[in-house]
Amino acid sequence: MTRWGVRLLLWLFVVNLGITFGAGLYEARIVVPEWLAGSPETGYRWDAAAAREADTGRRFWAFVTTGPLTLLTAANLVAGWRARGTLRRWWVGAALAALADRAFTFSYFIPTMLTLMRDDTMPQPEAVRLALQWANLNHLRHAIVLVAWLAALKAFSLSSERRA
Repeated sequence: MTRWGVRLLLWLFVVNLGITFGAGLYEARIVVPEWLAGSPETGYRWDAAAAREADTGRRFWAFVTTGPLTLLTAANLVAGWRARGTLRRWWVGAALAALADRAFTFSYFIPTMLTLMRDDTMPQPEAVRLALQWANLNHLRHAIVLVAWLAALKAFSLSSERRA
């Protein structure tokens, strides 16, 4: 791959991680409360119909993370591994953090949300417990994506310095 191709790959990774982080915060703050409404005083209620109607997984995340970020993570892991010195450490670190996010997403977040959206027979207390766990672990996922994004930004900065 040419130098420009490698820089483009890293640039796309940085941009995609930034979109992923911002959209994740938006979803957690604005969208999830429509699915998991209530308060600790009155109790929470899981609304599977609202989650199915929003269907953010197929309407948004599939186009931003499920395919694109996963492919960009793999490609940047390879490209970062081929880099040298400090750039390599930041780039591979970013790709490994993104890989952790991808593993967490595919092994827990997607299956759990599909269960919550599909299972109208799940007792409300169990659905609320599972949805609260999903929402709370989602904060950890945001932190992982933030680390990946910041490390990718540092790698991009270092790659610019090497060009100059």
